[in-house]
Amino acid sequence: MPRVWRRLDVTVRDLPFAVVLTAVALVPSWHQHGTRLADLVPERPFGPVGVLVVAVECLPLAVRRRWPAAALALVFAGFAGDQLLGFHTIGGTALAVALVSAGTHVDRHRPATMVTASAAYAVLMVALSRAGSVGAPDAVLFYACFAAMWGIGSALRLGRLAEAERTRHAEEAARAAERTRIARELHDVVTHHVTAMVVQAEAARYLTAAPERLDETLTAVSGTGRQAIAELRHLLDVLHPGHGGDMRALVEQTRRAGQPVELVEQGGSPETPGGAEATAYRVAQEALTNALKYDHGARTTVTVRYGAGEIDVRVSTDGSGVGTAAPGGSGRGLRGLRDRVGTLGGDFDAGPRPEGGFVVTARIPVGATS
Repeated sequence: MPRVWRRLDVTVRDLPFAVVLTAVALVPSWHQHGTRLADLVPERPFGPVGVLVVAVECLPLAVRRRWPAAALALVFAGFAGDQLLGFHTIGGTALAVALVSAGTHVDRHRPATMVTASAAYAVLMVALSRAGSVGAPDAVLFYACFAAMWGIGSALRLGRLAEAERTRHAEEAARAAERTRIARELHDVVTHHVTAMVVQAEAARYLTAAPERLDETLTAVSGTGRQAIAELRHLLDVLHPGHGGDMRALVEQTRRAGQPVELVEQGGSPETPGGAEATAYRVAQEALTNALKYDHGARTTVTVRYGAGEIDVRVSTDGSGVGTAAPGGSGRGLRGLRDRVGTLGGDFDAGPRPEGGFVVTARIPVGATS
């Protein structure tokens, strides 16, 4: 259940708190129990005006992480109305939450946001002092409390940025480790296949009197060469700095190889440094390569979901195809992906499906700093 909750859009996850706080603030018996900046009493019944004030004050919390500055502006407007009309509902709590969220999630124009919020607070204090009684010490104390809320959010933001930096270093370490592993594989591929080709070519010199064996040997040489070229292309493609790749192009290439593949993409691809997207591409690439080898012709589905903080990849076959490679491969590709995804703090799983076929799943955290 927590994993399903994390996959929901951030606005959907923030909405329940906003709705609950709105409902509580509308309870008549709880009016006059909220934040009170001035000794004002309501001059009119709560009615539709009060409902509107509470809605403006609380409901914007649903977008406090998606649009933190706009949410703070709306919540403050509702809070000002709540104070000036003398309702003093507990919806005033929304301002503290909005300030913490803004301090955490506002990335652009932070100084301007702080200055604007401070100016709005000063205007509210002037208006309240004319309508009621607000002493300078009280105004300063409330401002200090509001500033503390922003400061808490700023501290959380620094922690988030530090975590993103650690994730970025982990991604770089994972890429370096994979390149080292691939370099070893590259050495093994070249050594093994080229040595085999040399031995076979040398043997062909002595088979001129046996044409059938000569043809068989030369066929083995060409087959070994083609296999070496294919493996080298695969490894060099991974070593290329831009090896993240185009998911649609990968699926189309697999289709042309005779594999019926359906691609399902959900959400928008995040604007992040290439680590998470590159890993998602590698997971799909390795899974589709295995599908071609061990379940060729089977119906295959590639599902990629771009969430706010992670990318989920799922590649499955239905088991209706045929194997074109010897069973029981080395499994180095899947092990390497498991290590890479694990280094980034994600989850990786691969195995047969109960109803037949094979499934590969990966949850890859997005290490963005925005």
